[in-house]
Amino acid sequence: MGTSTSIFVIRCINFLTVLLAVGIVGFGIWMSAHHDGCRNSLTLPVLGLGGVIFVVSVVGFLGAWKNNSILLWIYLIMLCLILMAILVFTVLAFIVTNNGSGHSVTGLRYKEYQLKDYSSWFLKQLNNTHNWKHLKSCLVKTDDCSNLSKRYKTLKQYKFAKLTPIEAGCCRPPSECGYPAVNASYYDLSFHPTSAIKDCKLYKNSKKVKCYNCDSCKAGVAQYMKTEWRVVAIFNVILFVILSIIYFVGCCARRNAARSRSKV
Repeated sequence: MGTSTSIFVIRCINFLTVLLAVGIVGFGIWMSAHHDGCRNSLTLPVLGLGGVIFVVSVVGFLGAWKNNSILLWIYLIMLCLILMAILVFTVLAFIVTNNGSGHSVTGLRYKEYQLKDYSSWFLKQLNNTHNWKHLKSCLVKTDDCSNLSKRYKTLKQYKFAKLTPIEAGCCRPPSECGYPAVNASYYDLSFHPTSAIKDCKLYKNSKKVKCYNCDSCKAGVAQYMKTEWRVVAIFNVILFVILSIIYFVGCCARRNAARSRSKV
């Protein structure tokens, strides 16, 4: 790749990523202005990501603009570290999300989930009292459970609904408990449960209790997290390929900058 071409490409790419970083930081600041504890938990990672992209992009842009091989060396080192971090995280994400799947229930369109099916990492995180207290408060605030009766007016509609893993695990008792449903958000708990699992005793019709303390709810959250992590992992694979190409162009730019300097 020619000197002018590689330098021009690195300038353009890093100029665009500087703008992207400013947008990410701005989004993080906007998130911090909202007092929702669930949303604020993502503030620091978003700000950190924006800050890292900004610093790396500025170094790369200045190195290409000044045709400075030292700055381009620093840029390539930082980019290499980012590539290694993405690679490690992606591999771990695929390992962590390798286990766990739903169980079909006769007569229902949706699946039910069991916590024991998921990886030990998920078990450790979800069984941590502090972590689950925070997650539970977020689940209660979403009103997903209380909205089920508004979305499904009849028991037939509810029975054939395709619930999300969180709705299936947190908003209702497990099917093996045998509690008859009165409507989409209320079960007749006067019946003796047909299973001895603790979730049957933990479920309450109160919208603040439901099955939020149940293992089935934790399993539903684990399934949701597994799906999200898989999406992130796939995105990381694409990002890794793109950054690898940028790294290759950056290597060409640094080598050409060094040659230009040696000729002076």
